[in-house]
Amino acid sequence: MCGMKARHPVEKPIGGFDASLDTVISTFFGTGFFPVAPASFASAVVAVLMLLAGGLPIAMRAALLVLVSVVGTWAAGRTETRYGHDARCIVIDEVGGMLAATLLIPWDLKHLIVAFLFFRLCDVLKLPPAYQLESLPGGAGIMADDIAAGFQTLILLFAAGVLLPFF
Repeated sequence: MCGMKARHPVEKPIGGFDASLDTVISTFFGTGFFPVAPASFASAVVAVLMLLAGGLPIAMRAALLVLVSVVGTWAAGRTETRYGHDARCIVIDEVGGMLAATLLIPWDLKHLIVAFLFFRLCDVLKLPPAYQLESLPGGAGIMADDIAAGFQTLILLFAAGVLLPFF
């Protein structure tokens, strides 16, 4: 069961689970169905995948962020028609947020752990403009607030690097 995020509780998905392409994408290959904190679980999975990838050139990271943003907006918008607006299982927005958060930093263990923690904090707090972007309709609102939180994380990571030379 997908259900809704705490702000928008719903007991069961509208129409039940299916293995359609949009559901597979929006749940990031099913990680959104993790029973506890699916957004954090998906973000952690993305961090592990980044660590295993060992880093990509910035241009490839940017292209991947654009691709995930466009495809994720489509998939999240379609999936929410079955599971409800911004349902817990829709975690493709966390993928986009983590890509934004790590766009310009090394993909090593130290940086990815700190990026994960800062991103989860920024995503939960929904600082402006992330909070306002969440109200956009459909998949755009689902994706935009997390990508904004990702860029806020990136700014925090750069601030940490300036303030903490060992970072």
